[in-house]
Amino acid sequence: MRPGETRTRRWRLQRKGCACGKPERARRGGRWRSAADYRNRHDAHRRLTNTCQECDNCAMSITIKTPEEIEKMRVAGRLASELLDYLTPHVQPGVTTKAIDKLAYDYITQVQQAIPAPLNYAPPGYTPYPASICTSVNNVICHGIPNDKPLKSGDVINIDVTVIKDGFHGDSSRMFSIGTVPKHVQRLVDITFEAMWHGIALVKPGARLGDIGHVIQTFAESAGYSIVREFCGHGIGRNFHEDPQVLHYGKAGTGEVLREGMTFTIEPMINAGRRDIREMADGWTIVTKDRSLSAQWEHTVLVTPTGFEVLTTSAGCQPAPAFVRQPALAA
Repeated sequence: MRPGETRTRRWRLQRKGCACGKPERARRGGRWRSAADYRNRHDAHRRLTNTCQECDNCAMSITIKTPEEIEKMRVAGRLASELLDYLTPHVQPGVTTKAIDKLAYDYITQVQQAIPAPLNYAPPGYTPYPASICTSVNNVICHGIPNDKPLKSGDVINIDVTVIKDGFHGDSSRMFSIGTVPKHVQRLVDITFEAMWHGIALVKPGARLGDIGHVIQTFAESAGYSIVREFCGHGIGRNFHEDPQVLHYGKAGTGEVLREGMTFTIEPMINAGRRDIREMADGWTIVTKDRSLSAQWEHTVLVTPTGFEVLTTSAGCQPAPAFVRQPALAA
């Protein structure tokens, strides 16, 4: 069983085509009738594959980027981060998320001469996403659709952006604290940021995906929080979502071996309460089942010959915590 899971009200379904024979769990009743159906419904973060992270026999279809492709990934990643820089002064009490979305669309298309990847994005089982960014406020875990409700002091919001430039994607998200935020809320935001960086700091050739998930899970749970498991990081490049899946929980020493030239996102979603989720009627918005607060940060990362490079950085990007080895950030 995966760390922290129980058999209560669950049954086991065999993964098709997985050489290790690891089981998958699915919800009993409700909207999803099988593990495969559940993964299809959330294709944006957990693409249906015939692989798993817990064995050495299951080879993922991972694209290793060429030097030319990496350079284009750097450009797309920088644009995503610069978009968040541009939006930052506008994320204030009284401003609606729909207004922020309009600012983002105009900046991407008119200033950056790029394409907002989320707009009209429609993986199998979804209606087209109706906005250029995702705005997830308070108990919204991810994929919040911008609306006309003004932000207010005390809110926290995750803004998730993906920019397409010259055929390549740059994907990043940040948390924003609106006005005066209670200390316990800010702690969740800060711990989630550090959890992401604990994962990033382990990226290097020869490390395993399970190492990343394990350190994020251990750090978050030691702080009293829970890890959302239905969504994960992902490979990225010419496609919005590629292999590998990057789980934010797991067992160290397991999963795909990292290789130079791999690019993927690390984007833990961490809840103040229980990890259980609920999907809203719009088919996109995911909230905490117990209505507790949730936080998320995201960077796109490149595996370099000696470690990692964060591709989604810019002048206004929050610097890495002190525990991260600064030489590893160099290109």
